[in-house]
Amino acid sequence: MNVKRWRLIVGLLLSCVLLGSAACNSFGGEEEAPDRLTEVARGDLTITVSGSGNIEVSQDLELTSGVGGRIEEILVEEGTLVSEGEVLVRLETDTLQLALTQAEVTNTQAEVTVVEAEVALAQAEVALAQAGVVVTQAEINLKNAEIGLEQTIITSTLSDIKVAQAEVDVVRRDLDAALSTLSAYDTGTPGYEENQKRVILAEARLNTAEDALDAMLLGTDTKNVAVKKQQVEIAEQSLEVARQALESTGRALVPARLAPEVAGQALEFAGQSLEQARRQLDKATIIAPFDGAVARIHVDVGDTVLASTPIAYLIVPVRMELKLDVDEVDVAELKLGQSAFIEVDALPDLALEGTLSYISLLPREQGGVIVFEAKITFDVTEGSGLRSGMSANADIVIDERSNVLLVPARAVKRDGNGNTVVNVSLGEQSETRTVVTGISDGFHTEILEGLKKGETILER
Repeated sequence: MNVKRWRLIVGLLLSCVLLGSAACNSFGGEEEAPDRLTEVARGDLTITVSGSGNIEVSQDLELTSGVGGRIEEILVEEGTLVSEGEVLVRLETDTLQLALTQAEVTNTQAEVTVVEAEVALAQAEVALAQAGVVVTQAEINLKNAEIGLEQTIITSTLSDIKVAQAEVDVVRRDLDAALSTLSAYDTGTPGYEENQKRVILAEARLNTAEDALDAMLLGTDTKNVAVKKQQVEIAEQSLEVARQALESTGRALVPARLAPEVAGQALEFAGQSLEQARRQLDKATIIAPFDGAVARIHVDVGDTVLASTPIAYLIVPVRMELKLDVDEVDVAELKLGQSAFIEVDALPDLALEGTLSYISLLPREQGGVIVFEAKITFDVTEGSGLRSGMSANADIVIDERSNVLLVPARAVKRDGNGNTVVNVSLGEQSETRTVVTGISDGFHTEILEGLKKGETILER
């Protein structure tokens, strides 16, 4: 592919006036080649890169259901124009609906399980807190019992010893009196037996009083101390029971804490299953993902299809693209967004304009030439007759100028100093004038400085 001139629209037609005439010598010699005189004029200049290829739809999609089943209803025909979201085909949904219902039930049960697990955890935490309170109260009760025991030991021991000593003294005096009375009677005489019983009773009372006193003196519990010690023992037993209950409640809290997490995971899985069931049911209704036309229907009502079975082929007929190959020498001139003009071989009267939308980064070899793939996107009017697969040529505009001074490219030369010059006609004479040039398509060259509109130049 070469850079070429696509279209030269000249505002004022370049006047090519042949002013020179053939000169013959008086002896009838050969004619000299005449100079061509051209008037400098303004016009439009366009530089393009050409390419050819085949037309394709710019957007298409082979639709599948994504779920297996039986075709229940086809709502469109080939060639039907459809809008995004429009229903095209429906599959039978009885099995899918049942699966969705089951998934909903499972999800609801999982939600209930989560709530129950959270309630059970809350109850277990309350029970643990209550068990902790019971332990604390048992510890307080034990402490109080121990304090009571200490106080009883301190307060009761001294007073009880005094009382016991006084009791011993009283009973001893009673015994002495009974013995004295008994000594006044002879054995067997009236009164002797009765006084003897009094002596025996007094001796028994004295023994009891002395035993009690001895016990106090030896540190043996008094009655009050014994009661307090029993209370301490009961408090210790209660504390042990409370601690065991706390430990048991704590162990029960471990699975209670794990239960919400396990239930939550089950709920997440159930939710995923529910969402999957919904997606599967949605897939049974095949809709148009974009505005377009149904190019092909692959199935009939009653057909059984797999998830990957093609159902319909959807295209966008109003927007197409031309795939073409660009020579490596031209690809550097291309930029996305450049405009392009397209001619279709089968439709010579159809004029299309598009935009360069793609330039491949990777080259490929075609017939020994390195080329790069490019795409031109363009809109198509209804009834144009354009079809995918048609051959077409395109000229991509890489540069253009409007209303600029133009001269024939062959009139522009280089002098011996390397300056760009043209020969300007001045009537019978001519002069070589240095000029500054702009773009050129190989046929016409833009003049930026050095010439004016209406001047005449020589083409040699």
